[in-house]
Amino acid sequence: MTPSEITFHCIKVTQPIGTFYIGAIDAHDLHDIAFSDVRRIENRDVEKYLGIQRELSEPRVKELRQYVRTVDATFPTSVIIAVASEHASFNEDENTMTIRRDAKVAHVIDGQHRIAGLGSNGYGTFQLNVTVFVDMELEDQAMVFATINLKQTKVSKSLAYDLYEFTSSRSPQKTAHNIAKLLNTRTGSPFFNKIKILGVATGKVEESLTQATFVDKVISYISRNALEDRDLIKRGKTPTRADSYESKKLIFRNHVP
Repeated sequence: MTPSEITFHCIKVTQPIGTFYIGAIDAHDLHDIAFSDVRRIENRDVEKYLGIQRELSEPRVKELRQYVRTVDATFPTSVIIAVASEHASFNEDENTMTIRRDAKVAHVIDGQHRIAGLGSNGYGTFQLNVTVFVDMELEDQAMVFATINLKQTKVSKSLAYDLYEFTSSRSPQKTAHNIAKLLNTRTGSPFFNKIKILGVATGKVEESLTQATFVDKVISYISRNALEDRDLIKRGKTPTRADSYESKKLIFRNHVP
């Protein structure tokens, strides 16, 4: 029988905004108290306050559902929730937070895609960092939401691909990145000095496409599911070779060692 309450260790943090609690909670438990808020179609209170609309992106959720099952999946940043004191209590002596297990208890300030992507089963043990605000005013919720979501500087996709150069295991992403770097630097290559490495133009007049655009295209000729292939390789397994039909599209797949 599932307990009616969730208890997990927390530390108490005091900042200018007030007091909040940071802990590690099992993803299944977080799903139980926040899923209703994640799935709501209408705007949440914090979004109504800000006058914006933030819908759950199903493609993003689907992508995360696949990612959380990979061998090196991680969400190192905190999911942020707000809970009313009638549903939560902090034990000062034991440094534990207890929250009533109910899908309507937690209001998600940040992390709704991670919660939806993890879902309720299928990936084993997965703990999440969680920041819990108790009796947080709507104005403060809006301020935290705006600070996190409206002022972020996104990492370029080209930079993300460039980082594959430093990974020890092979993958479609690393192979495509290496091809891009090679063709961009080799004299006589049709792409010599034409690729914007890291997605940033250096002033060379020949540069005509970003590294991310080039790498994405090369990957499409190697793999139908690059994340899945990378995970198989990390687990010591070998991705399947393309059959005669697939090889018409995945023209490089059977040539990648």
